[in-house]
Amino acid sequence: MALHIAFNILQMLTVLLLAPLVQGVLVRLEERIQSKRGPSVWQPYFDLWKLFHKDEVLSTQGTWIFRFAPYAYFAAPLLVTMLIPVLTAYPLFMAFMGDMVAAGFILSGGAFFLALAAIDAGNVYGPMGTSRSRMVSSLVEPIFMIVFFSVSFAANSTIPYVVQAQWVQSAARFFSPTHVLLVAAFLMIILAETGRIPVDNPSGHFELAMIDESKVLEFSGRSAALVKWGGQMKSMVLDLVLLNVLLAPWGLATGTQVSAVLLAIPLVAVKLAAMLLVLAFIETSFAKLRLFRIEDYLTVAFVVAVVAMFLQPVTL
Repeated sequence: MALHIAFNILQMLTVLLLAPLVQGVLVRLEERIQSKRGPSVWQPYFDLWKLFHKDEVLSTQGTWIFRFAPYAYFAAPLLVTMLIPVLTAYPLFMAFMGDMVAAGFILSGGAFFLALAAIDAGNVYGPMGTSRSRMVSSLVEPIFMIVFFSVSFAANSTIPYVVQAQWVQSAARFFSPTHVLLVAAFLMIILAETGRIPVDNPSGHFELAMIDESKVLEFSGRSAALVKWGGQMKSMVLDLVLLNVLLAPWGLATGTQVSAVLLAIPLVAVKLAAMLLVLAFIETSFAKLRLFRIEDYLTVAFVVAVVAMFLQPVTL
């Protein structure tokens, strides 16, 4: 039991410490693909260090929600790491306290407080970005549910550790049309949920076109650092769910030896690097959609998830 708790803490630390590096590598890849030099892969760490050492300015219109939201948004991905396989293929201490649906609700809870804080600050751009973000989320969440229901039909469970074990044990199930469509749908909603192209441009700073970024304009100092770090961890957690649960559930530690768990860190990093190449290719190959075309994009993701669900009884 004590060893499993230690491994849970190690998983949290892995996500906590590597999330800025993952973001830095992604930005560097995108710049290199566009024949630019780009910032250092360590730049996100420098940015966080700078923000933590800056003074924090609080809006005079803000309430306790504005002060609490960055901490809730920062803590949500860390809680999810206790429910999903980050380094181990076997369930740890908190693995059965929630399933994939619960993980989605936890991440949504952090985003909900951030949306409230954007409205609470009294900035005109905050409510505008929040309304757009909530529109996207209201379309994404049903797709999440359909994907999770389809996974439960295929693996007879929504516990992430059980699901990834089912994909590993059955090659026919892994290469089935249901599984391929589920992976495609989940990748599409990751792009939407993390505010990436084609849904949003994370590097854009034009207020009238912002979606996710407009919610954090009023944060400064420590609060801005927590929000930025929380967003990086959220992206990494969603990538890990796709990789370690659905797409490539290999390379995780199968034994309880400390060396086996530590070896899983570079193996998972290799999978993340491959995932970042795919994301960089997508973001440099497509343009940002107009606001009312996002609905069409998410409709396609919804249809793909529904088809996967209906194919399940036929293919397996």
